[in-house]
Amino acid sequence: MLGTYITFPELLIWLPLLLGIISFFTSTGKAAKNLALAGSFLVLAVSVTTLFYTDIQAHHKYNNVNYYWLKYIGNSFNIGIDSTGRLLSFLTALAFPLIFLGTYRHDMKNAPAYFGLMLLAQAGLMGVFLAKDALVFYFFWELALIPVYFLCSQWGGEKRIPVTFKFFVYTFVGSLLMLIGILYVYQHTAARVFEDGTSSAHSFALAHFMNAQLTATEQNCLFWLFFVAFAIKMPIFPFHTWQPDTYDQSPTPVTMVLSGIMVKMGLFGVIRWLIPIFPEAADKFDSIIIFFSITGILYASAIAWMQDNLKKLVAYSSIAHIGLMCAALFTGREMGVQGMMIQMFTHGVNIIGLWLVVDMIERKTGVRQISQLGGLASRAPFLTIMLVVVALANIALPLTNAFPGEFLMFAGLFQFNTWYAVTAGIGIILSAVYTLNMIQKIFYGETNTVTSTVGDISWNEKLTLAVIVLIIFITGVYPQPLIDLTRDALPMIVTK
Repeated sequence: MLGTYITFPELLIWLPLLLGIISFFTSTGKAAKNLALAGSFLVLAVSVTTLFYTDIQAHHKYNNVNYYWLKYIGNSFNIGIDSTGRLLSFLTALAFPLIFLGTYRHDMKNAPAYFGLMLLAQAGLMGVFLAKDALVFYFFWELALIPVYFLCSQWGGEKRIPVTFKFFVYTFVGSLLMLIGILYVYQHTAARVFEDGTSSAHSFALAHFMNAQLTATEQNCLFWLFFVAFAIKMPIFPFHTWQPDTYDQSPTPVTMVLSGIMVKMGLFGVIRWLIPIFPEAADKFDSIIIFFSITGILYASAIAWMQDNLKKLVAYSSIAHIGLMCAALFTGREMGVQGMMIQMFTHGVNIIGLWLVVDMIERKTGVRQISQLGGLASRAPFLTIMLVVVALANIALPLTNAFPGEFLMFAGLFQFNTWYAVTAGIGIILSAVYTLNMIQKIFYGETNTVTSTVGDISWNEKLTLAVIVLIIFITGVYPQPLIDLTRDALPMIVTK
């Protein structure tokens, strides 16, 4: 065994995993709900503590663990918190208590199983963001998917079965392609010698993957095997078609997990694995990927503008934002990559806030069609204020959290290609149009039979939205801590 002490990465994975298993055996839904809420705050406390141990050299033993697992094939349970995964592991720890608190009054059927699966999904997501071994990464990649599949298929809407099946097929095909790529790279890695003297012919360690002996042709082919898997998970155009219906049919708390955190798995995979292992291929194909990313921005923004379904509007809006992040990442410019890394966090906060508001509106009115709503500002003033702030943050208004990241991403795009940046800017204009249009139609004007009896939101919903708004303003006015947490990761990603 290479590690002999309990570390932060272990706690971030084992706590939600064990609490999730315990949840299945709780006697009542309320007990499961309280266990999940308390457990999520415990995970958040551990994650916050890690922010005080960001010096990898000084606090290596707290931030990394490396256990023997399948050492005869060159595999170890190697996980760690570094600049690449720290912000996303923190986002995962922050998101779940916000989701559980914001939906605390929801009565879920078979609540012990529901909360157990949610906590298992959190454990899987944490593992993805902490893994430093390809086989461990793939294990957690699948572990995060399985609970979400059951959550969507058991607690979703009327069309949940065909929609969930489509989601499963897309992600399964992507995972299979990535597994083929992992096994091929593994066969071209050097031998690994462990501390106890045992050795293996090859290795799954990240460092060994980065030094794999691959020809240019092999790198180009393997690049696409990995990238398609990551692109499906993001998703970006044209791999996005599973997303709108899945978001629409999933229970809203699960949609928050999907859009706030799980889509970041794809971007993280590019950062952690794709570019460091295949840097030449990333340079070769960057223009193609940026082209499709920007196409997705315009396509998703245009559809969002025409949407009457509130959930699908937010879903297409998310596709546009992810497209911009992917485009900025493949510019290879420092400003673009830095903006993308902090935008992954800010987008997660903002989109969860939007989904919370959407859920509150649907539960109070029983409808999700924008054309059937109106005048909610007079009936729910607190909810109106919160939505306006979150919505303006989502379109990157200055002094909100999305502005610094979006500014840096566009700066990177301008450095790469001016026309790409100008074209992507059209998506920002469309985003402002459909967002302001949504606010006007839902909250202003006259009330109708659907909205005339609506009251303001409950204390737990007010508290959750207030926390999100506070984060929006704090990180918008002073984004430097987010930049500092991710700066050390840039040398591995910046290629130009």
